[in-house]
Amino acid sequence: MSEVVELTDAHCDALLSFFAGLPEGDRTFIQEDVADTDVVRGWAAGGTPGVRRWVAVDGDAVTGYVAVLQLPGWSDHVGELRLVVAPGSRGTGLGRELGRHAMVAALEAGLTKLVVEVVAEQGAALALFTDLGFTGEALLVDHIRDRDGQLRDLLVLAHHVGDTWAGMSAVGLTEALDDDAP
Repeated sequence: MSEVVELTDAHCDALLSFFAGLPEGDRTFIQEDVADTDVVRGWAAGGTPGVRRWVAVDGDAVTGYVAVLQLPGWSDHVGELRLVVAPGSRGTGLGRELGRHAMVAALEAGLTKLVVEVVAEQGAALALFTDLGFTGEALLVDHIRDRDGQLRDLLVLAHHVGDTWAGMSAVGLTEALDDDAP
């Protein structure tokens, strides 16, 4: 069973192994160059304002990664969510756990909207995020190019976290959730 913890220097090598173990098709759709040791080491070092990163760990292995990156300037109420799960851990609920963890942290940080970019062909990712309450905001046709040079459509999904939380609070669900907290 994986545990979600904040990313630290201690996870760096395991996170590099995690990214190296992803199928090439998965790495194609990660914005950053996760094969670049310096990129991942920079993440693990932390200290970037408005960025929070977590890993799911099972023993010494990383099984998932999630980040919330607060947008700058006039969009500083918005966070971009990035999530990836190891192939062997998909379908176990880990993606949902990571997504929920990030959503709670974003709300606690004062963000009121989360966005996530999903390649249109990623049906499982679309299902995960729609189950978490994200809805489509934009379809960007031929917006990204995969490593084979093929153009792909990109979907931008959004979740208005503040609206959802306000609705839950209005009917008393936040208190019920707090009462059930360990």
